[in-house]
Amino acid sequence: MTRAYHTLGRPFGATALVLAILIGWSRPSMAGETVEIKMLNKGADRYMVFEPEVVRIKPGDTIKFVAADKGHNAVTIKELLPSGAEPFRGKINEELAITLSTPGVYGFRCDPHYTLGMVGVVIVGEPTNLEAAKQAKLPGKAGEVMTKLLGSL
Repeated sequence: MTRAYHTLGRPFGATALVLAILIGWSRPSMAGETVEIKMLNKGADRYMVFEPEVVRIKPGDTIKFVAADKGHNAVTIKELLPSGAEPFRGKINEELAITLSTPGVYGFRCDPHYTLGMVGVVIVGEPTNLEAAKQAKLPGKAGEVMTKLLGSL
């Protein structure tokens, strides 16, 4: 009668354990996705751009700012940051990976090229602060570009 609880010469519990481990290894990772944004001297339409300029992700996903060209960084624009979200600041010429979990609209800029309009937007989940973001006043070309980007949402 004890033989009924064995499978292929192993106790049933050991077979179940091996099966559970194999199923766990075959499942996709539960970690969020990573989306790359390039920091460029020249884009398709103008100079000093992030590409893409607008990205939509899920909470827990990671944005990786790639230093494709020299002289750029990625920094949050405090007026375009969801309530409770942590700001980020990358160093010039260095890549920056940041995991965003708080839903909302995140505006970001390149410090050296901010007034030239080098700005972008990440939408995490629902754009909870979109109306407040649209009211933010940014300097020079940054304001024009951001108004266009937010208007496209």
